[in-house]
Amino acid sequence: MPTTHDYYEDPRNDDIKIYVNGNFFHRTEAKVSVMDSGFLLGDGVWEGIRLHQGKFLHLDAHLNRLFMGADILALNIHLTRDEIESALFSTVEKNSMKTDVHVRLIVSRGLKKTPYQHPNATIGDPTIVIIPEYKIANKIVLENGIRLASVETIRDPKVQNPNINSLSKHNCIAACIEAHKKGADEGLMFDPKGNISTCNSTNFFIVRSNEVWTSTGQYCLKGITRSTVISLCKENNIPVFEKNFSLEDVYSADEVFVTGTFAGIIPVIEVDLRSINQGIRGDQTIALQALYRKHLDA
Repeated sequence: MPTTHDYYEDPRNDDIKIYVNGNFFHRTEAKVSVMDSGFLLGDGVWEGIRLHQGKFLHLDAHLNRLFMGADILALNIHLTRDEIESALFSTVEKNSMKTDVHVRLIVSRGLKKTPYQHPNATIGDPTIVIIPEYKIANKIVLENGIRLASVETIRDPKVQNPNINSLSKHNCIAACIEAHKKGADEGLMFDPKGNISTCNSTNFFIVRSNEVWTSTGQYCLKGITRSTVISLCKENNIPVFEKNFSLEDVYSADEVFVTGTFAGIIPVIEVDLRSINQGIRGDQTIALQALYRKHLDA
């Protein structure tokens, strides 16, 4: 079954150098302590960023989200934005990378003096890790699409802030496991009011009567690609709405697609075993994929 993160294997990834707190290590030697907050508690934030033709795509937006999440978590990142940006470029330069690269930037709260969740048990500065890999999204997925299943795990800010790109991904993992048990690639998640919110690892869109709909954004991650697609719609006179809508609206949609940093825009051909657009990628999805590619190359 295709997944949103299917990619072509690249042997160059066997020898990548990974950034750990200012030093570089071969991927087989890159390690953090078992006493690190990220390992012990999933306490931290992260970003997935694309390197395309020598540039990090939407870097300002990614760093804004990183520092916003850290601020909400009272995690004081000891490096400035410029220093983190420098570390990102140093990492891809160390690996002689130019394009078709996906970078995972991870910031945990740092070492603990004992396995305890309170931030005051932390000693030293946050741990910063940068993992670069050559990754090109599988074209079959971009053309043939994926299958979704609605799940019972919801996005609830009373339990975990859905706007933070937190290392603690239990909410999303639980939804992913539910979907997998149903034979789907990703889980379609509701908000506390029963409206459609997001998928477990991508943002969700539908097309109805040439209008593009996505959730209000209140209960989902503020996806960078999600925001880009909304902007592209507005720039190209495609009606787009951030609004509440139901699962029944999804079932009767003309088209469905999801968005994410890694693969961009991915068509959805089935939701809860119900075929969408006769199981093929829709015209609006194709048009938006073309606009997105043009945007990246610009």
